Amino acid sequence: MTSRKHRGFSLLELMIVIAIGFIMAGVTFMALMPLFKENHVDQAYDTTLSVIRNYRNQSITQSKRYIITFTAPGTMTVQYWGWAVPVSPAPVTVATFTLPPDIQFAVQAGFPAAAPDGFGTGVTALDFDQGMGLGSQNYVMFMPDGSSQDTLGNYNSGVLYLTRTGDMYSSRAISVFGTTGRVRGWRLYNQGGNKWVQQ
Repeated sequence: MTSRKHRGFSLLELMIVIAIGFIMAGVTFMALMPLFKENHVDQAYDTTLSVIRNYRNQSITQSKRYIITFTAPGTMTVQYWGWAVPVSPAPVTVATFTLPPDIQFAVQAGFPAAAPDGFGTGVTALDFDQGMGLGSQNYVMFMPDGSSQDTLGNYNSGVLYLTRTGDMYSSRAISVFGTTGRVRGWRLYNQGGNKWVQQ
């Protein structure tokens, strides 16, 4: 006979401990889900902002032209476009970036008509070439002087929107000023109505 204090756990006690562990893990996972989703939005925004700023800086420091094309739902393609006379060669792809699958270049009903920096009306996800009568272009081309132009040589100002479908306040925006190439980030807040706030 073994004494009671040297006995191991009974099967019932072991199952109760395991069940409590699973319940705690489930509660923890559910509590962390919003943080995981927020992390995807932040990752997509940070990636997009850093790609735009990085290739603008490279255009200046390397005296080169870089074209960044944004393709829905969430792809950015970077191309180098060399100079030549009388005709420049075709652009060469140098990098491709993909956003997390639950984040996309899109707009949602309820976006304010007052778009970031006044570019567009908040109804087009990729809205570059503002003021040129074109609008809705999906690319920026950074020049050696830091400006953003279109392929016709016009200054290319505009905005793009990143969002998770069904979660309006996850939305971010990035605006680019054509004349200077200045890049600014924005976030949508409910401040007595939906409003873009610079980050």
